[in-house]
Amino acid sequence: MRTDDDNWLELATARGGTIRVLKRAHPRARRLRLTVTATGARLSYPHGTHPAQVFAFLRQHADWLERKLDELHLDAAPPPLTVGQPTLIPLRGESVRLGWAQGPYPRIEPHGDSLRVVLAESGARGRLRAQALLSGYLDSELRRDVARWLGPFVARLGAAPMALRVRPMSSLWGSLDARDRITLDLALALAPPAALRYVLAHELCHLKVRSHAPRFWAWVRELTPDYQDQRDWLREHGAALKAELTRLGGNARRIPG
Repeated sequence: MRTDDDNWLELATARGGTIRVLKRAHPRARRLRLTVTATGARLSYPHGTHPAQVFAFLRQHADWLERKLDELHLDAAPPPLTVGQPTLIPLRGESVRLGWAQGPYPRIEPHGDSLRVVLAESGARGRLRAQALLSGYLDSELRRDVARWLGPFVARLGAAPMALRVRPMSSLWGSLDARDRITLDLALALAPPAALRYVLAHELCHLKVRSHAPRFWAWVRELTPDYQDQRDWLREHGAALKAELTRLGGNARRIPG
């Protein structure tokens, strides 16, 4: 195991692979804690903890960590986004080539079955700007799809949400709050439209039934008869989508000035 930079650790596995673990000192932490989510592994610890103690704790839990990452299919994380380096990204369930160009006006340009990021900067600043542009583009693509389905769904349900928000969500795909506001995970812009359609229908049906009682699923089936296939797809591929969204800058909501 070695430190990759000030914020990451790399743990060599018995199978010859490498696991990257984000490490953070937490002001309220009372003990060392290792967690695994759809976005990767994280180790938090109290301020003042000696690095050797952090390393020992991670080694002690190496088998558990590898098993959990295997369960989430996260042991092979996508490569980091690098300005100027073409890469493939998922978009609406398809593999899309992401290219780069230089120009004074930062923007995303669709070109057939590919996208091009136009930037004036490079390096870390360019990456942040690219991630902000991609985040905004994914948001607009998701909302465009939702706009096609929302009206017909609302008409069939006889109920409408008070608002619809889009943001990255760590584990959920969507939620409906007590004020009837729906939130959808931005990562759904990367999924096939049928999966996004199911999640939207799922949250809308909670306007009729707040629980997951049989009556709720009857409403979901009425709106999306293939909902079980979409649930299975998200369970199998969801972790990879959430990891991909992190790479593309799912939290970069503002273009740096």
